Amino acid sequence: MLKTRIIPALLLQNESLVKTFRFTKPRYIGDPINTVRIFNELEVDELIFLDITATKDKREPNYKILSEIANECFMPLGYGGGICSLEQARKIFSIGFEKILLNTSSHLNKYLISEIADVFGSQAVIVSIDVKKNFWGTHEVWAHEAKQNIKKSPIDWASEVERLGAGEILLTSVDKEGTWSGFDIDLVKKTTDTVNIPVIAHGGAGTIEHIREVVKQGNASAVALGSMVVYQKKGYGVLVNFPDKKELEKILV
Repeated sequence: MLKTRIIPALLLQNESLVKTFRFTKPRYIGDPINTVRIFNELEVDELIFLDITATKDKREPNYKILSEIANECFMPLGYGGGICSLEQARKIFSIGFEKILLNTSSHLNKYLISEIADVFGSQAVIVSIDVKKNFWGTHEVWAHEAKQNIKKSPIDWASEVERLGAGEILLTSVDKEGTWSGFDIDLVKKTTDTVNIPVIAHGGAGTIEHIREVVKQGNASAVALGSMVVYQKKGYGVLVNFPDKKELEKILV
């Protein structure tokens, strides 16, 4: 098992997998259950599923598809999307997920972080922070599919969610997401320098070298991959895959 976790981050839209570009233009990737089976065979250490429309549609998580995923999956699972109560989190944990991710709901009720962490432990709570640069190049936190500016510094918000009991942060650069152009190293480094909990860097991975950079230069504890694990390469068709573990071991020593 790799010391640095490399985690496929898969986007759910209804009961299908999709991939977005800067949080827009969702493109159909395939069936989540078949994808899980492939990742089982590839012996991936961990998976994250994010329902990108649950909050917008004002609906609860799709427990049916989550149950099917959990029944098929051999590795630890995280889920985010539409979770706005302790009872919803409890139901997802009972299905077989080990971690839940809070994003928009954490802005509506930040104490939900503490409520869930107090019952299930901080290790079970990941706060997802979506970040965009403004006109002047300053990082700002966004929510609601990156359509609502929360007008907070990601550094300040990361510190607050740590204090509230989050066990990890999924830090996503909206500007980089789906671009294959590399991570926002500056954003990741400022965040990891500020908090003591693990930071999962997400948004922009296109090569093995990008993974090395965000771990070595940004001090990311883990890396979440989207495009790299669902496409053959940039501009090519769908192919569920995972970077060669021997190559990852070399760059992450």
